[in-house]
Amino acid sequence: MSGSRPRMAWTGGLIAASSLAVSLAVTPATAVSGPQAPDTVSAATARLDIGGQRGCSATLVAPQWLLTAASCFTDAPGGTLTAGAPKLKTTATVGGSAQQVVNLVPRSDRDVVLAQLTKPVNGVTPLPVTGSAPAAGEEVQAAGFGRTRTEWVPGEVHAAAFTVQNTATTSLDIAGKSDGAAVCKGDTGGPVLNTAGAVVGVSSLSWQGGCLGTDASETRTGAVAARVDDLAAWIGQVVYAPVFAAAPWKHAVQLTAGHYTGPAGGSRRMDVIVVWDDGEVTLYQGGDGADPACPFSAEHRLQPPKSVWTHAVNVTSVNTGGATDGLVVRWDDGEMTLYNTVDAKGFHGEKQLAAPKNATWRDEARLLTGGRFTTGAHRDDLLVDWKDGHVSLFSDLAVNGLKKQTRVLAKNTTWTYATQLATGSFTGKDADDLLVRWIDGETTVYPGMTGRLPAEIKIRPAKSYWANAGALTVGALTGDTTADDILVRWKDGHVSYFTGVDAKGLHTEIQLAPAN
Repeated sequence: MSGSRPRMAWTGGLIAASSLAVSLAVTPATAVSGPQAPDTVSAATARLDIGGQRGCSATLVAPQWLLTAASCFTDAPGGTLTAGAPKLKTTATVGGSAQQVVNLVPRSDRDVVLAQLTKPVNGVTPLPVTGSAPAAGEEVQAAGFGRTRTEWVPGEVHAAAFTVQNTATTSLDIAGKSDGAAVCKGDTGGPVLNTAGAVVGVSSLSWQGGCLGTDASETRTGAVAARVDDLAAWIGQVVYAPVFAAAPWKHAVQLTAGHYTGPAGGSRRMDVIVVWDDGEVTLYQGGDGADPACPFSAEHRLQPPKSVWTHAVNVTSVNTGGATDGLVVRWDDGEMTLYNTVDAKGFHGEKQLAAPKNATWRDEARLLTGGRFTTGAHRDDLLVDWKDGHVSLFSDLAVNGLKKQTRVLAKNTTWTYATQLATGSFTGKDADDLLVRWIDGETTVYPGMTGRLPAEIKIRPAKSYWANAGALTVGALTGDTTADDILVRWKDGHVSYFTGVDAKGLHTEIQLAPAN
């Protein structure tokens, strides 16, 4: 690495010299050959005992999650690691106590895995993961429980300074900055930190020069760390997934998706607002990672339990031109409210569209959904299904309020059986598509609603399981460009979503929360 040998020769020699420098997880051991690590690093660095066969190090990056090397858990270096419970019983010692690793979530593109503990670790501050890669020449610090120059099984975390030699897409080449600095057996998965104390990598491979048990002729101290500086969003989503799953979803009564924590663009997924039956309102923030099983990364309470939102009958996302999406709410007394923008801090720009005790909106309106159903500049049209079955469109709420109404469908008996409405982009039309879930479970899409009712596309038949959909919304939950993912809270409380819905119907279903 830092010498004159080309990279290919270094890598080949590393693999061939298996007794000296293979993936550091191959044999059980215990840390970086160097002085004792700082207190904050020592407290957050874990020792892993994997089936009594090998030892590794790891970093606490969330109260119940460790960041380490995937190679610690594979049968051979470079092997594929399957998500789920570890194959061998794994004990993690961190914060003065030992507990089991119960779940592994690996990366497929580098030697990195998140390991979930049985319960949160108390009294230890997780180490942050940075958002920028160290450049060549910068100093980093590697830490771990691996053997040192004189100890097979150190009882303390050791650390040493290294210099970044090269930054690749998913890895860092580093070399010991001073004599005696080396990454040794047992340090696999241990943190590599920048000068600010944030984690930028995890130890993966090393020549182990100067480590106890290494041939005296081996003097090279170069090592490879898997980069994690660019994984903060992924870590946040994985860490948050079980929190999302543990929510009491059977009590969610209203769902709507939109860009509330940031405008559309980039990699951010849409957020989802949930109104619970006790009046609490929660905003689930969309993540930035690519894992479809982890579409959300955080939650924000917009209203506490027992708030006035127990009186919200319908909620739907709109955009009136603000930096973030807004919300239309129909209350049980007939009042209609437009919030021009919503963000993690709450509801803003409140505008009354209809006064309280309005008999029309209180007694006659049934279902509503916002979207772009006209040629207006914004997604602020409102489609309403009334009790007598007629359907009407209120266009450009920001300009017209509820004054400009167009009848889409006359009074009829069919639409009295519509149970849920949502807006999406399933067919590539300029105008939004309308999703309707009927009382018998039939679910249909009306493509490109533009003031008339187009021919329907049936995505679920009558008497289907969709009769059990308790609440649903549509959004860009696997990316933020196309709103073609349907999120459903089912009547038994389990939550799943269907990705990439199109004119051909439903495709992949991903469960996000179990029945409760």
